[in-house]
Amino acid sequence: MDNRLNELRRKISTLRREMLDVEASIRNLVNNARDCTESSLRLMGMRQELTALVREWARLGGGDRLPTIQERLRENHRPLHKRKAQPKPRPRPQAKRKVEKRRLVARR
Repeated sequence: MDNRLNELRRKISTLRREMLDVEASIRNLVNNARDCTESSLRLMGMRQELTALVREWARLGGGDRLPTIQERLRENHRPLHKRKAQPKPRPRPQAKRKVEKRRLVARR
């Protein structure tokens, strides 16, 4: 039973990712004043499929709360410590002549 729950969770996650891609393509079509009927119908079918998967998941005993897309996007997957930026290499100066600095001495 546990394997079936894990499989359903994996399918739900995959379907959510695909839905995000379709939603992005719909936004792109709308922004370019193009017809998005096909994509919209495909998205509605995906939503129906997602609803059926979640119902089956809950029926099999999936009790933990599934995060929404916004919650998953807000999750922090960054490493705890920031990597130190490597210093940029300084250009090597041309061979310099040693120049001695003049020392100021008080007059007597």
